[in-house]
Amino acid sequence: MRRLIVAITGASGALLGVEALRRAAAEPDIETHAIVTGAGLQTLHEETDLGLADVRSLADHVHKNNDLAAPPASGSFRSDAMIVAPCSVTTLSSIANSYDANLVVRAADVMLKERRPLVLLFRETPFHLGHIRLMEQATMSGAIVMPPMPAFYLRPQTVDDIVVQTVGRAFDLAGMPLDDTQRWNGPPGRRTRDGERAWNGGEGDPGGD
Repeated sequence: MRRLIVAITGASGALLGVEALRRAAAEPDIETHAIVTGAGLQTLHEETDLGLADVRSLADHVHKNNDLAAPPASGSFRSDAMIVAPCSVTTLSSIANSYDANLVVRAADVMLKERRPLVLLFRETPFHLGHIRLMEQATMSGAIVMPPMPAFYLRPQTVDDIVVQTVGRAFDLAGMPLDDTQRWNGPPGRRTRDGERAWNGGEGDPGGD
């Protein structure tokens, strides 16, 4: 049984965390531990028709953010990965500086010190230099900073398409790839038998970089 920690913090994009829990719930070998901050819950209410009860229905365990005695606060608790979706500026700053004032940040700090995958879906735009330095600092400590940017080459038709694909990529980075994640296999009609991309020429042939 693999263990995944999913944290929902107070940035826009609460659906990202809910989708992560939903996808994990469909995998019988993944046990989920959810943490929702106060601001994360407020954003969930404002952006969706969902609430904490919905998070509880998807997660195997839900921990209070002020409970620093919860299992994810200890390195001896074997968790395989953690996804913070969405990750607020406050949370990114706290993780980058090991300011373990709540369970989300403490659990993230544990992932870093134990050399386990930590994926931060930092939901802010545009970035100023302080944001960039925080992302650099978190990356140098071992985190994977993944701003949830849409993969337009997959031609998403709805917001849900974007959310589903973004979360699928987060699972890839967490070391828990999902079979139903849509992946790029080259333009239609331009793939060789062995799966490598081939170009048939004609108008628009790029001829290189």
